[in-house]
Amino acid sequence: MGKIYLAKQKIYNTKNKIFAHELLYRDYEYGIKNFPSNVIATSHVLINVLTNINEVLNETGVVLVNLDEEFLLSGLIDLLDNKKFILEILETTDLTDDVVQKIIQYHKRGFKIAIDDFDCSPRMIKKFSPILKYINLVKIDVLTSDPDNLVKTVAKFKKIGLRLLAEKIETKEEYEKYHNMGFDLFQGYYLNKPEVVEIDRSKDVTQYIILNLIKLIKTDGSTQAIESYIKQRPDLSFKLIKFLNTQVKFETKVESIVQVVTLLGRDTLLRWLLLYLYSEMSDNPVSETILAIALKRAEKMERNANPNEKDKAYTAGMFSMLGALFDVDNAEIVKGINLDKDITDVVVHKKGKYLSSLLESEKSEQAYLKQLVMNNFDKIDPIDLIYTLDINGIDIDNSKF
Repeated sequence: MGKIYLAKQKIYNTKNKIFAHELLYRDYEYGIKNFPSNVIATSHVLINVLTNINEVLNETGVVLVNLDEEFLLSGLIDLLDNKKFILEILETTDLTDDVVQKIIQYHKRGFKIAIDDFDCSPRMIKKFSPILKYINLVKIDVLTSDPDNLVKTVAKFKKIGLRLLAEKIETKEEYEKYHNMGFDLFQGYYLNKPEVVEIDRSKDVTQYIILNLIKLIKTDGSTQAIESYIKQRPDLSFKLIKFLNTQVKFETKVESIVQVVTLLGRDTLLRWLLLYLYSEMSDNPVSETILAIALKRAEKMERNANPNEKDKAYTAGMFSMLGALFDVDNAEIVKGINLDKDITDVVVHKKGKYLSSLLESEKSEQAYLKQLVMNNFDKIDPIDLIYTLDINGIDIDNSKF
């Protein structure tokens, strides 16, 4: 039986009681061989926590998960329970207007929000000042923080009511020092080293199975039809039921797939499947970049759509690049499926009501890539260019060589 791996590290309060766990990405038992994008890493962590939360967290139900701007804007946070998950914003996050609005939105919805690896520098204080009123917890990196800046920052943040976590505590002396300084929470190797969590899994649900399920949800098919498809994949059925049973709003244990689909709702089920798809990424060597662009394209098309069509526009944006992700033609993605006509029109035929929004996204992507190619032209292998031109049906004039 295959294995999947996560790492968890305990966070303690001033009474030496466990406050929460931070969950960390691992792609094999002993650590990380190749770190993917933050979106993929976070998706990998979340999809396995959502379906194995009792196995992963047997001492406390509070989880800190690392998020960057891509994940904040992806809409996948909508799957999370605001009582179980603390959103930990990476220190490298680009705080654009859209990202700030998302942070405000999740704050209003009751999520606790933390900042990771805060170094108390004037630069970082300036960067995060606009959102401090929406922050509940600041994780301060005591190793990299200038001592004078740290003391001043602790006093300032305590005054405005922020909880402070001292991270990277490596000795007893450091623990006592920051305990006496007024920190509320503590994390580090002195207290607890990250523990690898090993989760059994049977054969993975393939990307194509997930893709077909997503397409099925977007059809007019009945709940019974969706149930029939899911039940053919026992591992997926099991994970979905476990996910539903972790949701606090449902008090009754659910054993029926019909109940799962009905209680979750198709929008939530679709987001869950997208998250699963992201965590089971294709072997395409540029899959991470394709995913990042797809998420931005989907979000842009969602923004441009009418209020009652935002979900459909988001899905169209995602589907428009799934062919590239799995290295097949877009027509193959929707082949034999009665997918919504507006989505099919733009994804397969490049026409219809979402075309202008798609073209706007493509234009912006092409402008960036064109500039990137020109800036790095001397680094590009001519053979790669020849393949690219040939694949796109562009003739090469041999006399020009």
